[in-house]
Amino acid sequence: MFDEDHEAFRAMVRSFVAKEIEPGLPAWERTGVVDRELYAKAGKAGILGIDVAEEFGGGGIHDFRFNLVVIEELCRAGAVSLTMNFSGFNDLVAPYLNELATPGQKRRWLPGLCTGKTVAAIAMTEPEAGSDLKAMRTTAVRDGDIYIVNGAKTFISNGLLADTVITVVSTDPAAGRDGLSLLVLERGMPGFERGRKLDKLGLRAQDTAELSFTDVRVPAGNLLGKEGHGFGYLMQNLPQERLSVAAAAVACMERTFSGTLAHVREREAFGRKVADFQAVRFDLAELATEIQAARVFLDRCVEELVAGRLTGADAAMVKLWTTELQQTVVQRCLQLHGGYGYIREYDVARDFLDARASTIYAGTSQIMKEVIGRSLWGR
Repeated sequence: MFDEDHEAFRAMVRSFVAKEIEPGLPAWERTGVVDRELYAKAGKAGILGIDVAEEFGGGGIHDFRFNLVVIEELCRAGAVSLTMNFSGFNDLVAPYLNELATPGQKRRWLPGLCTGKTVAAIAMTEPEAGSDLKAMRTTAVRDGDIYIVNGAKTFISNGLLADTVITVVSTDPAAGRDGLSLLVLERGMPGFERGRKLDKLGLRAQDTAELSFTDVRVPAGNLLGKEGHGFGYLMQNLPQERLSVAAAAVACMERTFSGTLAHVREREAFGRKVADFQAVRFDLAELATEIQAARVFLDRCVEELVAGRLTGADAAMVKLWTTELQQTVVQRCLQLHGGYGYIREYDVARDFLDARASTIYAGTSQIMKEVIGRSLWGR
């Protein structure tokens, strides 16, 4: 699936991760936020804005496999938290700006985001509205050439550091999901406040925060696409986001399994290596088979996305399957570590905590089943 260009890019990303991320990761996990200058370093390395046109500061490469390389190398280094920092832009924010922004909007926002001088986020989830977008209460009322925004968002990745936030708002509450629009809110707008940094179970190095909007005056020129078309735009871009989550799940499973294999080969119990017990070998055989099947499924979906054929249902399937399997893999691998698996200094313990979010964000497993189920009836 990868060619020489992808592998050359992988070598560069792996070197960047080893030099710029691995040394700082323990400190970022303690503070709950990365150093802001890391974005500038990533931008200089060409890791941000891979799919953005060169005229706006990006790589001009329309090939998701390069995005996939970034995800895999972060996960294999135990830095899955940072996939939300870099892939959060490459796979969540950039597609909206690439497809919906006017040339003027692209010139305003993309160069800074691609160089890492500014940080982006997307704000969908609300305290009373997660997957149920039609229940969204954040409103944007048109008043001449501005929108007045009121409401709140929660669980926003990069919420503390973000300068540019694509925000899902209701411009016509009576229309439900057909009244949703996308507005770009920017740091410094009066009434746009950051709430507390949320204390998460895992993914500790990535900042997740609450946002609040009180009479925020947003220029009408910050509207992305057409008013009232927000729901359709979200549905159009969710498959790539969900594929990114699936990619991280598979790469993390492979890392956890590799570490567990090394552990049981070295660890002794009852006078022999743990790996010499048939029950352990059977466990590992099952996990290896399931992980390989997940990898094949993921690779097929990546090829479909690159070819422009990935459906929303298939994206839901691969996210559902890989993230649920990830829970099983980390649970069983932790068990094979015995008491050491319960100690935070061991990689498998952090993998266990980080994995738990994968079945929740970008659509819960229950929502994935609903998407898949509806597709079976052509709905």
